Amino acid sequence: MGELQFRIANIEDLPKVVEIYNSTIASRMVTADLEEVSVAQRLPWFEAHNPEKRPLWVMELNNEICGWISFQDFYGRVAYEATVEVSIYLDANFRGHGLGTKAIQYALEMCPKYKIETLLGFIFAQNEPSIRLFKHFGFESWGHLPAVAELDGKKCDLVILGKKIS
Repeated sequence: MGELQFRIANIEDLPKVVEIYNSTIASRMVTADLEEVSVAQRLPWFEAHNPEKRPLWVMELNNEICGWISFQDFYGRVAYEATVEVSIYLDANFRGHGLGTKAIQYALEMCPKYKIETLLGFIFAQNEPSIRLFKHFGFESWGHLPAVAELDGKKCDLVILGKKIS
């Protein structure tokens, strides 16, 4: 399959990052967005990522972007500085090939560099594959928010998975 590489995303990558994100919306399992977003709409989000503190990486396989990972502030207060939310999105053509496992492993390896002590994942309860993947890496259920999202008239629970980084 080739060697998977991770690099900091640049502005030229944003259309592909948005394309990958948009490809997950229809499943109603990954994101709370109900309609596709534009590159212009995601520009402030992209600019909020800082390579020195809260990076956005693209994953490349054979020089093709196959996914992305981001670290985002958990809660915008200084006391939570060492707590970060991780997001992982894979291109539809690359799902089911173990890249999610490699993405989480990479995110965990990067935590010390960014002084991250706690890593969080916010996952819809119906997204069992992602929950299994995170739990495989020792993430534990730290919260369950019942019926906090509505996707096409159906109420959905959000699970918060967390892991302390040693």
